[in-house]
Amino acid sequence: MKNRISIVFLALCIIFTFSACGKEDPSTATVKEEANIQIVDDMKNTISMDEPAKRIISLYSAHTENLFALGLNDEIIGVGKSDAYPYEVTKKNVFDYRSDPEKVIAEDPDLVLIRPFINKSKPEFVEALKNAGINVVSLYPDSFEKFPEYIKKLGTITGKENIAKEKLEKFNKDIEELKKITENMDTKTKVFFEATETNYRTITPNSMAAHAIEYAGGENVASDAVAIREGTTIASYGIERILEKAEDIEVYISQRGAMNSGGNLHSISIRPGFDAIKALKDKRVYTINEKLVSSPTFRFVKGVKELSRMFYPEMIDNLDEFNIDEKLNKREFARMSVMAKHRPIFSPTSKYYRKKHRGHTYGTFEDIDFTDDDFDYIETAVLAGYVDYEDSLFNPHKEITKEELSKSIYVMYEFKNKDEKSINISDIEECDNKNITEIVVKNNILSLEDGKFNPKRVVTKKEALDAIKMAKEKSMD
Repeated sequence: MKNRISIVFLALCIIFTFSACGKEDPSTATVKEEANIQIVDDMKNTISMDEPAKRIISLYSAHTENLFALGLNDEIIGVGKSDAYPYEVTKKNVFDYRSDPEKVIAEDPDLVLIRPFINKSKPEFVEALKNAGINVVSLYPDSFEKFPEYIKKLGTITGKENIAKEKLEKFNKDIEELKKITENMDTKTKVFFEATETNYRTITPNSMAAHAIEYAGGENVASDAVAIREGTTIASYGIERILEKAEDIEVYISQRGAMNSGGNLHSISIRPGFDAIKALKDKRVYTINEKLVSSPTFRFVKGVKELSRMFYPEMIDNLDEFNIDEKLNKREFARMSVMAKHRPIFSPTSKYYRKKHRGHTYGTFEDIDFTDDDFDYIETAVLAGYVDYEDSLFNPHKEITKEELSKSIYVMYEFKNKDEKSINISDIEECDNKNITEIVVKNNILSLEDGKFNPKRVVTKKEALDAIKMAKEKSMD
């Protein structure tokens, strides 16, 4: 009898042992002693994976941008509602951490990327994903110094360590090159950065935006700002402290994005007392997309460049490189035209793609993508009407004709035909737009050659530069 009881007891122990091994604690389900990949995320969770993620849902726009930058287009199967860059995000399924987690679980992702804000605001959503056996990684670099480590972790869990390293090296090199241009200037432009219109908040000294101001050669007049709470880079400042420094503020930057609609010269100037601010008197009020300066992405470099263009427009947008007798192509003219007008580069918000657009839609050219060095100049020039395009092609190497240059300058400087007196242009019938041709000739922007305009002749960079200089001078008369 004793032997039978012992055998039954032993059998039960074996059953219970195997049952316990078959069930993992959800909080430790992602931890494996011999995993090939292992990181600790920003919620102090250890994430272990046997192989790089192949089916990724990203629920934070910065993660999405950086994943695309690492070449993970095919691996991304879902993005968040506010994602707007690059254009390829519009082709992905959209998910929301505020909705039913079953929609995410049904897609069978092997990785869901979030940020700590989601852990804190929607813990039940995160738990549901973890209970379903999904790797949930929560990352957010809350200071500029933490950006490299954040990118390295993204590279580790996606198998893109080498690309992440290369991107970081280029990122740091580009930042250093921008710093060299402005760091030794005798006098720095004094700047106030409005993070949100609510209570006229600004940014903390350790924020990415504060670093962007520094690297762009600016001096942050609100460097004494203190965070409104722990874990945020938004700082209280208030109208009184701003107006105390009214005469010091040479440039006023208003951030545009989800947190702030972004003011302009008019809306900010009508605020009580703001007409005393030097930047408003000098009409040096600018808006900038928060994704360029306050979001932890590789586009931060572009944000620094944009700020430097605002602080030192004539120096940064110097056109001397075009003062040569070489034929001009569309790629070069796009850059030239945006620099000549000091036009901010266009950067879409999530609302942009919810509307239908007549003509070109940002990011849709088949022969130019977001990795191209001149992408921002090209998109900005096309959307401004400075440069033409053909359906889904930009044709960057196509050379600019004299008539194309005349049309671009007409659009850039909005000339009107004030002189009703006719002018004799012997080949006027060869021009597609006779009115524009007459206007640029009458204003001495482009000259006749033995009585002919020669609309199909390719122009040189120097010729275009001289025409732009003349047009700018005429527009100021």
